[in-house]
Amino acid sequence: MVVALLSGALFSIPAVATADPVAPQPDTPCSSNLSDVMTWLPDATMPLVCVNQANGYQWQTVTVPQPPNDRWLSLGPPMTLHGDGLRNPSVKSGDWTATPQDATSRCRAEQQAVVSPGVVGLPQTSEGKAGQPLSLQVVPRLFSIQMSGYCLWVRN
Repeated sequence: MVVALLSGALFSIPAVATADPVAPQPDTPCSSNLSDVMTWLPDATMPLVCVNQANGYQWQTVTVPQPPNDRWLSLGPPMTLHGDGLRNPSVKSGDWTATPQDATSRCRAEQQAVVSPGVVGLPQTSEGKAGQPLSLQVVPRLFSIQMSGYCLWVRN
């Protein structure tokens, strides 16, 4: 609530805020439409995946190496994933679509590919408009990709 003083009178004005999404935590609920979606929180050592448990869908910590996932949820700040230019990739190359999860989110990807042994190329950046899906090609021999914005990323 914002209080304003206009011409000697006090008015209460409801505050309008756009909050970042709440970062999921292990063993907390997730929506069924996020089934098998993974996310990687800042400073986490392992990703989380939304799985169907006996008591409903919940975020669970991935405890063993997983094959590359085709669905990821970025929560705003950059989430760095690795591609097939490294062992144990998180994502595969190919056509991807990032869909903002609210009207103000803007999906952004910055990716780098391995161009020769031990050499990584210059970053390639793709960015969508606020509230609009972003279609992009994740490059072959992907070294890393930073996905940002509150967006659901799906490999087509």
